[in-house]
Amino acid sequence: MDVEQRLFSDLTLLSVERPGRYLGREWNSVVKPDREIRYTVALAFPDIYEVGMSHLGLRILYGLLNAIPGVQAERVFLPWPDMGRKLKELGIPLFSLERKKPVSSFDLLGVSLQHELSYTSVLYLLDLSGIPLRQDERDERFPIVLGGGPCTMNPEPLVPFFDAFFIGEAEEVLGDIVRFLMEMKGRKRETVLSELSRFPGVYVPSVSQQVPIQRQIVWDLERAFFPRQTLVPYVSIVHDRVAVEIARGCTRGCRFCQAGMIYRPKRERSPEQVIEIALKLLETSGYEEISLLSLSSTDYSCIEELVEKLSCLLEPYRVNVSLPSLRMDTFSVNLAKSLKRVRKSTLTFAPEAGTERLRNVINKGLRDEEILAAAESAFSSSWQEIKLYFMIGLPLEREEDIRGIALTVREILAVGKSFRKDAKVHLSIAAFIPKPHTPFQWVPQERKENLQAKMNFLKDLLRPLGSSVRYHWSSFEMSQIEALLARGDRKLSRVIERVYKKGGILENWQEHFAFKRWEEALGEEGIDFASYLYRERSFDEVFPWEHISCGVSKAFLREEYERACRGILGPPCLPGGRCTQCGVCKDGKVSIPNTIS
Repeated sequence: MDVEQRLFSDLTLLSVERPGRYLGREWNSVVKPDREIRYTVALAFPDIYEVGMSHLGLRILYGLLNAIPGVQAERVFLPWPDMGRKLKELGIPLFSLERKKPVSSFDLLGVSLQHELSYTSVLYLLDLSGIPLRQDERDERFPIVLGGGPCTMNPEPLVPFFDAFFIGEAEEVLGDIVRFLMEMKGRKRETVLSELSRFPGVYVPSVSQQVPIQRQIVWDLERAFFPRQTLVPYVSIVHDRVAVEIARGCTRGCRFCQAGMIYRPKRERSPEQVIEIALKLLETSGYEEISLLSLSSTDYSCIEELVEKLSCLLEPYRVNVSLPSLRMDTFSVNLAKSLKRVRKSTLTFAPEAGTERLRNVINKGLRDEEILAAAESAFSSSWQEIKLYFMIGLPLEREEDIRGIALTVREILAVGKSFRKDAKVHLSIAAFIPKPHTPFQWVPQERKENLQAKMNFLKDLLRPLGSSVRYHWSSFEMSQIEALLARGDRKLSRVIERVYKKGGILENWQEHFAFKRWEEALGEEGIDFASYLYRERSFDEVFPWEHISCGVSKAFLREEYERACRGILGPPCLPGGRCTQCGVCKDGKVSIPNTIS
């Protein structure tokens, strides 16, 4: 009896929450005939279906690999704890959605590493699959476990659990890697890994590699693979819409932002290709909303024209266009009107800090008048509510910066109420977390007690605004562990394993996170929590991630940190303009189409 028969024969799926997570067989899923399959790849996202299915990178790789003759790529997500318990009770290993095959039976297991708090979930995924947690305990019976995603920019806390890591953007290299592995199938594991380490961007910890592993970059986004059909789930997911990546990278160089550094340089798809992809995806899916994705969508070189043209094309079909990432200094009335042509989606802005001084420290470069002008553009175009992201615990932060958040919210609300009495602001507060490969990789993390005191102070300042402001803030305990793992070394792998064995799964979900487990595990391993989090690093300190190169030089990051300490804005990364000399662009040619026909 196969997995699918067992799941239905004892009514397992009827006894768990949201059984649609485990069905598979969605519209546009790929199942090749067995006779055509020579190599199998499990694309695993260490979170539940609704989160993993919302990730565009997974969809890109799914389409890319299934386009290779002989390769069958299938999706794997974590079960919610109720289903996880059922699988263990029934002795059913974790399985893929497409063919319900055990994960351990695949040739390659690719794991997406998007967030540090998913590290214990990686162990949960391996354990449910019946794959030994540690790389040195696996033999040829088990798949090669390959990690990818932004967390590979410091893979050291996860090294014992992975055979290899791919560093950077996968579209131009992953296909060649999988074709190579298909030809090497049946060879000894050590031989395969040794040969795999020769590929650009591949880090194999068990193989001695003397030179830094260079992040792989897709220099011309226009030529990169992008699927023309998308999976359509049976259950609602976090981002339940078509998504098209319009640009990669960011011009701004915010000093807290790891993505802005590791995805340099900025590259764009042409408006013509964006529209072609969008129309094809909508035609093959039936979605009623399309999201144009970028680290900063309004920095796309002809965003107003693109949104206007796409909105006009889609209005007869009642399909909405949304932008998830908006800069307040590039937002306009015209853009606001185009975005609400069919229906209003959420407008989200990220001032990040409450004063111009601190915004200059973090290189946000956003003036107070630009913030209010963006709010006026939104509220004058009949939006009722806008969402604002701020951080607390930033380097060089003062009390006046916390007061500045409240003052900014109050002024924005006043602008809104000048257009409509029911205007509202939705405020989201997160703790700053120092990340590798950023100008702030040297700074200490703020203690959680201080963060909570600052949040309490801010709540007192906001209280007079009443129900016109709703707000939430991230867990400061979760932020501490994220910061710990982000700049961690290989010793922390023992802590991660202990936390998992104490019951730590899905810890990026607040209801499953337990700070006490981490405190206990750190104590049992004799690791000083404070030394990882609360100390300033010296410029000559050798970091655990020194052997991983994102392209941006350490000298440039240091220069940016020194500018931050002086409150000076750094240069923007503008391909075609004056180079910032960050180290990324050597021989690469960056494609930035900037016209629309």
